[in-house]
Amino acid sequence: MTRPLILTGIDLPLEPSCGSTIWCSDVYTRLTGHGYDTVFAHLPGSGTWQHGFTATAELEARKAPYGPGFDAYADALTDEVRGLVRDHRPDLIHAQHLGFGLALAFARAAGEVPMVSVAHGTDVMAAAEHEQARAVLNEIVDASVCIIVPSAAMAAEVNRLTDGRHTDRLVVVPWGIPLPSEPTAHPRAGNRLRLVHAGRLDANKSTITAIEALARTTGHELTVIGSGSELETLTRRSAEFDLGDRVVFEPFLPRQDLFKRFGDFDAMLFTTRTLEAYGLVAVEAQAHGLPVLHSDLPGLTATLGAGGLSFPPGDAAALASLIDNLAASPATRQLLHQAAVTNARGYDVTHTAAHLAALSRTATGGAR
Repeated sequence: MTRPLILTGIDLPLEPSCGSTIWCSDVYTRLTGHGYDTVFAHLPGSGTWQHGFTATAELEARKAPYGPGFDAYADALTDEVRGLVRDHRPDLIHAQHLGFGLALAFARAAGEVPMVSVAHGTDVMAAAEHEQARAVLNEIVDASVCIIVPSAAMAAEVNRLTDGRHTDRLVVVPWGIPLPSEPTAHPRAGNRLRLVHAGRLDANKSTITAIEALARTTGHELTVIGSGSELETLTRRSAEFDLGDRVVFEPFLPRQDLFKRFGDFDAMLFTTRTLEAYGLVAVEAQAHGLPVLHSDLPGLTATLGAGGLSFPPGDAAALASLIDNLAASPATRQLLHQAAVTNARGYDVTHTAAHLAALSRTATGGAR
């Protein structure tokens, strides 16, 4: 018997460059165990990533952001998706992101194929700020049998942006990660902390808050691992604060290499300013034993639980106080280490895949 096929994808290169592509690889690898095969559509990439998709399809449309060129881009993607639907005859479409061009193309080209859409965070933030993005989000949601969101806070925001028209279609499925067999980071003696910030360096991630907080402390060290549009600004500000070798910048690391580095640190700083869908790397850090000092944001605080300490978003002084207080209390570091590991165990990606498989079976069994 032929296994049911899911057509999905993101109009990004097939690289582990963001949480969305990594999450998709984790989940769809495990969906094969629930009887599904996957075709993942993507923009050109290096082709070296060891992803978990059954098959991939490289797109040809030239990417265009929101603005005058977006409509033509979406039209070109829609033509390509119609070809993919014709050639692969999927049983179900999973539209990743409620606002990216490919998700819009899926909505327009699905025909009689039922579609489940999946919110990731950046899409919802864009829709909250831009009229064009909100219109795209609404079109995708309107075409969806159900809309999967990683948290109740995200569900509330999507519900607001769609004027409450599809409340009954919103389903919260907590994201998950592949859990390590045991933590690799453990509390150390001493009152000087080695801190890490890892991920995309853009304005919303607000890594500048971590830099400014370190400038308000003495002795602690920060390693910033990642790449993005804010790197030049962050490097300049670090020099202006005369932080010297207390702040070190390192390029993006593949996931397994980053995991190996977690044991070098005492805590992670997670400084997102507005909305965070899940905080993939923060939960990974917890699973490896690192407490997380994080912005107090809806959804994120609930996700990180007792294994983290929160501060007002963008408040460098408050973050600096957390760092100093944590450094002064080995007992607190030990308690947070244990709480972080325990909390992360509640986010096993196998549970996420099982939820997604169950929703997929329901979607293919019902009417569009």
